[in-house]
Amino acid sequence: MIRVAVDAMGGDNAPLEIVKGGLLAAEERKDIRVILVGKEEVIRKIIREQGKDENLVDIVNAGEVIETGEPPVLAIRKKKDSSIVVGMKLVKDGGADAFCSAGSSGAVLVGGQLIVGRIKGVERPPLAPLIPTEKGPALLIDCGANVDARPSHLVQFAQMGSVYMENIVGIKNPRVGLVNIGVEEEKGNALAKETFPLLKACPGINFVGNVESREIPHGAADVYVTEAFTGNVILKLYEGLAMTLLSNIKRGIYSSTRAKIGGLLIKPALKKTLKTFDVNHYGGAPLLGLKGLVVKTHGTADAEIVRNTIFQCVTFNEEQINEKIKQRLFPEEEKNDGI
Repeated sequence: MIRVAVDAMGGDNAPLEIVKGGLLAAEERKDIRVILVGKEEVIRKIIREQGKDENLVDIVNAGEVIETGEPPVLAIRKKKDSSIVVGMKLVKDGGADAFCSAGSSGAVLVGGQLIVGRIKGVERPPLAPLIPTEKGPALLIDCGANVDARPSHLVQFAQMGSVYMENIVGIKNPRVGLVNIGVEEEKGNALAKETFPLLKACPGINFVGNVESREIPHGAADVYVTEAFTGNVILKLYEGLAMTLLSNIKRGIYSSTRAKIGGLLIKPALKKTLKTFDVNHYGGAPLLGLKGLVVKTHGTADAEIVRNTIFQCVTFNEEQINEKIKQRLFPEEEKNDGI
């Protein structure tokens, strides 16, 4: 049974939507155990109000909450009884197989490295969300953890991203693209120019060269490699553009009686299409390269997104992604361990 610890107190809609999401996952999958971490009396009250059995989930008390505006390093060190710190310690100590939170991104990133710890040899753990494209989901790596990355970091991002897409999404030999301002090899800043030949020479990845950002929604690659500043800009633009388009489509549909009739006719197809371009549909973003699984889900997560993120954690563990990352990045060490 896979145990997933959930930060019940983190996120814009916490604790209600987080607890509801945990209950949804626990009801749907009997082969997992959801551990809600946070203020116990608050969590139990919500469960009772939802008319659910309190034994459906486990509850681990944590009396403090790390707020979004707090300095991450200081918060992790000072608030030892916060839901983020307590949840991550469960992963570190073997009490849980994964931890997910919709709370402070900074605290999750810092806590992942300081508490859970990096796999030996991993230089920088990247945050890697799935994003929608015309050809299906793709991985954007990094999108928030390493603003000042080096070429060697991006090479490891490409390797870890390839492992993730092969085993979680099921894409064999995923195409790896380097996000750049042009497709030519000599294009870009110093980081891109230095990284290109390293990716080109890296065994075990299917490097397809530079990819311009306008080609990302078209599915030019399966793994988009970049540093966190650019990655975060891309992700936020994706989210903002999707919301703007959806708002304008709704406004157009309700603009006249004829438009309303047309809207009713295309509603099923439109709803299906829009769902494939919903970033929230894919759950959260794992912090790859850690000794245990830590997933940062959306700050605005509702119950369904929390449920999806929990299932994402289960798949990650079932596929033994951490072990496969070790094998891909450090094959010689794996051979030596087996001697």
